Amino acid sequence: MNRIASTFSSLGAQNKKALIPFITAGDPEPAMTVRLMHELVQAGADIIELGVPFSDPMADGPTIQRSSERALQHGVGLKDVLAMVAEFRKADQTTPVVLMGYANPIEAMGYQGFAMAARESGVDGVLIVDYPPEECEEWVNQLEHQAIDPIFLLSPTTPKARVEKVAKLAKGYVYYVSLKGVTGASHLDLTDVRKKLAEVRAIISVPIGVGFGIRDGATAKAVAGLADAVVVGSRIIEEIENAPSDILLSNVNSLVNSLRAAIDQAAVPLS
Repeated sequence: MNRIASTFSSLGAQNKKALIPFITAGDPEPAMTVRLMHELVQAGADIIELGVPFSDPMADGPTIQRSSERALQHGVGLKDVLAMVAEFRKADQTTPVVLMGYANPIEAMGYQGFAMAARESGVDGVLIVDYPPEECEEWVNQLEHQAIDPIFLLSPTTPKARVEKVAKLAKGYVYYVSLKGVTGASHLDLTDVRKKLAEVRAIISVPIGVGFGIRDGATAKAVAGLADAVVVGSRIIEEIENAPSDILLSNVNSLVNSLRAAIDQAAVPLS
């Protein structure tokens, strides 16, 4: 059992849901990334999604776009991100790390070369936004050869045929985008999420994480009542962007800790 499966199994035994924070590697500057990763774990993160900086992040709103721009200004590329994961693994052999990004850097490195380097660095899963499930059999095979989970996005507009295709390929978990739009949007309709997740669960067997539009404890708690995992990105990036450097880590810790507490409230069974 790999780290992602083990994490969900352990949480399920405790009747808990996963908290999956997202940060962009290299933001606000490269030396801070591994420190932030450890801080996220200390504050209650179960899985870390680590964004690979990209010049044209089409699924991301302005907040995460700016985080990529800051990282790129420091020259952070895919090989640097893998080195950060390897550095993180020196002290943490338990917390799963999922890389999230876009196809171009992968294409430049090559499927096999990337998969081997990712495995060596300690990566557990990879989500590439612009690899559609209908066209990525070779990509998935290369990841599976290295025991890395291919993770896919689903959205409110994903047709049933594509959900079925994802069901055949996805491992680790599926990331359900809770609204139509980009990261950082706030018009989250929980009734719609509940309905769509019921449809997805009838087809998908791996855990389902929900992200986009989760900005506070109340929303995180509500989503935790519906999904297996809660993914929070833009709100954390805002904290990184706005906090003075001397209190950045403590501010991120406080935010993630508050999300953790809210999620755990949702997981407590009714007496």
